[in-house]
Amino acid sequence: MKKFDDVLQSVEASCRERHIPMLGPEKAEFLKQVVQKVQPNVVIECGTAIGYSGLWIAQELQTIGTGKLITIEIDPARASEAQSNFTQAGVDHLVDSRIGDARNVLNDIDVAVDLLLLDNDFQNYFPCFQAIEPQLTNGATIVADNVGIGADSMKDYLDYTRARYKTELHWFEIDLPWVNRDAIEITIYQKPASV
Repeated sequence: MKKFDDVLQSVEASCRERHIPMLGPEKAEFLKQVVQKVQPNVVIECGTAIGYSGLWIAQELQTIGTGKLITIEIDPARASEAQSNFTQAGVDHLVDSRIGDARNVLNDIDVAVDLLLLDNDFQNYFPCFQAIEPQLTNGATIVADNVGIGADSMKDYLDYTRARYKTELHWFEIDLPWVNRDAIEITIYQKPASV
């Protein structure tokens, strides 16, 4: 496990140094518990960056022995760096990395999705949700990061999901160079009743 932990520490240090947005250990531990609880076959992550949260997800998928991660990053250089980190950590066989605007890439995904992580540009949360909604399983879990600092920019997403589904807001005291308090919102998706 040493190699994985070394890679994770190195990615975390790099994010802090270069101010690359990441969950940070407090929120990542919470995400890990969500993955444990959901036991997903397919996880979609919008916003790979250099692979920090993807590493946490993939490690947990490896632990539970099921599932794969499809992660989407708009910046090819960051996507390549993330892929290298997944390979070094020995979890690349669980990760399908895609490059492009998540709003478009999601339209090409034709598998059932049990867990969705929204961690890209805040104003894209709602378009991304709409793009992948047909693939969400009934009872799928949606994890929206940065709901504390980005609530205004993702208001359309929050208003829509809060009006329709069961949601839970979780606040975290975090130790990141750019923010020390933020929230994650969990939404349990329910498919509309067929007419």
